[in-house]
Amino acid sequence: MSTTLSAGAVVAGTVLSLATSWVLVSRLERLGERFGFSEALLGILAALSANAPEITSAFTAVLHDQRSIGIGVILGSNVFNLAALLGLGALVAGHIRLHRKVVLFGGTVAIAIAALAVLVVVGALAPGVGLGASLAVLVPYTVVAASPRWLRNPAVLARPAGWLLEAVHEEEQELAGAIDTARGTGKDAIVATVALVVVVAASVVMERGASHLGRHFGIPDIVLGAVLLAAATSIPNAVAAIHLARRGRGSAVLSEALNSNTLNVVIGLLLPATVIGLAAPSPGSTLVAVWVAVLTAIALVLAYRHRGVTAAAGGLIIVAYLALVGLLTGVVA
Repeated sequence: MSTTLSAGAVVAGTVLSLATSWVLVSRLERLGERFGFSEALLGILAALSANAPEITSAFTAVLHDQRSIGIGVILGSNVFNLAALLGLGALVAGHIRLHRKVVLFGGTVAIAIAALAVLVVVGALAPGVGLGASLAVLVPYTVVAASPRWLRNPAVLARPAGWLLEAVHEEEQELAGAIDTARGTGKDAIVATVALVVVVAASVVMERGASHLGRHFGIPDIVLGAVLLAAATSIPNAVAAIHLARRGRGSAVLSEALNSNTLNVVIGLLLPATVIGLAAPSPGSTLVAVWVAVLTAIALVLAYRHRGVTAAAGGLIIVAYLALVGLLTGVVA
């Protein structure tokens, strides 16, 4: 494959993958509404759909024995999500306002999964064990998020764990106006299936073209994955989050950022690592994994303290992302 052809594959694959992912997200949201999914569960479904480009790119890299690229795409996307969704979103909106219960509800899961990712990437925990532990955290969270509305009556909310359901309810109040709630049809199912196939195919083309360019120009795999491919595949989430932040949908922005990152780790990193294996620990992969966990914790502490992400906190998150790019380049040079 020539350099020109590789560059064309990257551009075409990126544009087609990102454009089609929007179609996939909207159609799956409609189908979720048809089957009576809660707003919070619809938000998780939308995050999973929007993550299709990065997850597919990571799987493709791993299947071609370029595991450092796979790690870089997933973890790099997670840092980019924090910077673009929470950081840039806060700068554009001025202040992403959040309920503290919403921060605790989603934040606890996000930090736990990020910590497990660090342990697996540095080799302190087997991928299969990390996957099992992450599912032990993610499954109960999803069950609570998917809880039907009849559970949220005063009697239930008065119980010790009632604040969890109240947190979901507060999150749903904002998600209700943030996602497409039209009822799906059989046509939506067909369009979603076709869109998924296109997203997967386009992401494969994009990753293959980028890998060829990386080898040609001597770009280290971790930099190629964590910086270039990660940013390219995360644009849909960033655009959607900025739009939601400007509309004052703080919980929707936080949900999209945290759920996207959590699903990235579980499906895009831990699952293939369990089945195929993981690249040996390296300074670059360790740096990115630790950066995701620490920056997630910092962002959530600031969000809890200030009842949202302020413009100053958003700027700090963006600076932290740019610092990672600089450090990563230096570490692998």
